Amino acid sequence: MNSDSLKPMRVYKINNINDSLLLRKKSAYIKPNSKDLVLKTFINRLYATVRNSSSLGVGIAAPQVGILKNIIWVQRFDKEEFPFEVYLNPKIVSYSEKKQTVKEGCLSIPNRSETLDSRSLSITIDYDTMNSEHKTETVSGFTSVIFQHEIDHLNGILYLDHLKKDIKNTGP
Repeated sequence: MNSDSLKPMRVYKINNINDSLLLRKKSAYIKPNSKDLVLKTFINRLYATVRNSSSLGVGIAAPQVGILKNIIWVQRFDKEEFPFEVYLNPKIVSYSEKKQTVKEGCLSIPNRSETLDSRSLSITIDYDTMNSEHKTETVSGFTSVIFQHEIDHLNGILYLDHLKKDIKNTGP
């Protein structure tokens, strides 16, 4: 609440030890409440951060700005005009067996991107809206990768962790 709701926040980076330790922690449940001014302000600032030219991305999770709550913003490339949407308490309830190969980067991992083979082609997610609605949705393609990446952040997982899994799966 220290700044205007349109002011971006500092993105935590893995090359800062304190930031890195926080990024490895699990986030907590957030009570949906469209009347909660603090929550609304935080969500607006999180959106301002992902849309800021110095941290432009296709998704962001609350831990990336130092808040260990289950909140993510995702750009929906599977919808007309590619809107950004906010999700509270998102959980992946099922993963397709079919995988996709994608190049990933991360706002919290500067100047690096990697190709992963371990992201599911489609996922089914449960989440809450600001209006306290609980929803389930199936998402596929690149948008599913964004969801998997951001939900990983809520569990203290970075996309680099999947590289070990990919290497293991290509062994003898």
